Amino acid sequence: MNFYWYWLIAYLSGSLPFALWITRLVKKTDLRDSGSGHATTTNTVRQAGFAAGALVLILDLSKGFLPVFLAYRAGLPAWAMAITAAFAVLGHCYPVFAGFRGGMGLAVTGGALLAVSPLAMLVALALLILLLLTIRHAARAALFAGLLAPLSLWAVHLRGVELWIMAAAGLIIALRFAMNWNRQYRELWLDRDKTESK
Repeated sequence: MNFYWYWLIAYLSGSLPFALWITRLVKKTDLRDSGSGHATTTNTVRQAGFAAGALVLILDLSKGFLPVFLAYRAGLPAWAMAITAAFAVLGHCYPVFAGFRGGMGLAVTGGALLAVSPLAMLVALALLILLLLTIRHAARAALFAGLLAPLSLWAVHLRGVELWIMAAAGLIIALRFAMNWNRQYRELWLDRDKTESK
């Protein structure tokens, strides 16, 4: 079986910059020029409103869901599905259709998990929320969630393909959020920093 086509489809799917397109449609601006500087749901909410942000969230989830679902239906082995998910996340973070300046990968990872195990997605989401409430720093919480989510899935006996997917995508998320380690946040839930420093 030729896995490469699934990986290419995943990367191209992840590269669709819905946050950028929708914000440009609503506000005629590039959302990466302000706020967090990333093409994310939270930055869309800040600049184009909750309705636009909700639409971006759904579309970003689908970017991870669809390629992994196709790989799952095709019977790819767990490791190949994990790489499929990783390419979708990489496409979102470094989109070929948006100058390789994209988002952070959380929603795409959620969509990839949803394709194989809704429970795994809920466990990972619960861990992220717990870390946000505990650490009170979005980037650091997301970084630790990326690293700890595979262990959480293992602990609750979710040890199939969902564990492989979370391990691959979680590593990318951790590396992606490491760049924001020192960002100072003013509004936790809307990813806003005090100085707008990058």
